[in-house]
Amino acid sequence: MSLPRPELPIATACRKPVSVSFEFFPPKTEKMQVSLWECIQRLAPLAPQFVSVTYGAGGTTRERTHETVVRIARETALKPAAHLTCVGHAKGEVDDIARRYWDEGIRHIVALRGDMPDGQPYVAHPQGYAYAADLVTGLKRIADFEISVAAYPEKHPDAPSAEFDLDNLKRKIDAGANRAISQYFFDPAVFLAFRERAAQAGITVPILPGILPVTNFAQVQKFSAACGASIPGWMADLFEGLDDDPETRRLVAATMAAEQCRILAAEGVEQFHFYTLNRADLAYAISHILGVRPKAAG
Repeated sequence: MSLPRPELPIATACRKPVSVSFEFFPPKTEKMQVSLWECIQRLAPLAPQFVSVTYGAGGTTRERTHETVVRIARETALKPAAHLTCVGHAKGEVDDIARRYWDEGIRHIVALRGDMPDGQPYVAHPQGYAYAADLVTGLKRIADFEISVAAYPEKHPDAPSAEFDLDNLKRKIDAGANRAISQYFFDPAVFLAFRERAAQAGITVPILPGILPVTNFAQVQKFSAACGASIPGWMADLFEGLDDDPETRRLVAATMAAEQCRILAAEGVEQFHFYTLNRADLAYAISHILGVRPKAAG
């Protein structure tokens, strides 16, 4: 007699189809270029909604971002989104970059205020777009771009209050943004509470949770201190004693991110954005758990 097969919690959580998107950063060396394209080729069969390409503080890798985005558009079936920031450039320069993207067939921009180099306090360019909402308005004047903007479940570090930060997000949406992508977080309750507050504020566009699979806990602690993302105490416990055990760290990271996504999917989240750090393995595995798989041939 065969026993009934129990359903896994993750399977029951993801009854509705979900979609994913991935973020990459432009390569600095030839070796990193090879690694990036291996990552892109591994994730491409999952047919992500889009893939985005960042650049460094102050626009330090802007040209490499442009080259990477254009190559993705020319050599793959993926839909690339280019990051574009306000930092360090006059409006005319930013507008010219946007027109170059449009001429290359790039229709999706991730519009951000951006950060100053070396962690300096933000200072708007005197002839530039001061903030992301202004940039969104400017981009919409140039062409009918699809625009994504940033959202901060735990508020932007420079915002004086959570209410101010939410008002700023509303301004970006009202200026024409199509969606928001959240800063990474680790407690699903943080995102769900933010989503509720955004809805109460009249924000109706999709807010994609930003998922960061953690393979280097010490590094993430430093990043999080700078960007205002909190680290739950249980995370430190999970990674304790694994500094010299990268394989176990990867398994813990995959388990943690998959559980995070499972909880969010059970609460109706249908779109997930993965910060890949140009590594495909964890994002691919978690997408598989969510039911996002390569399309069958034929």
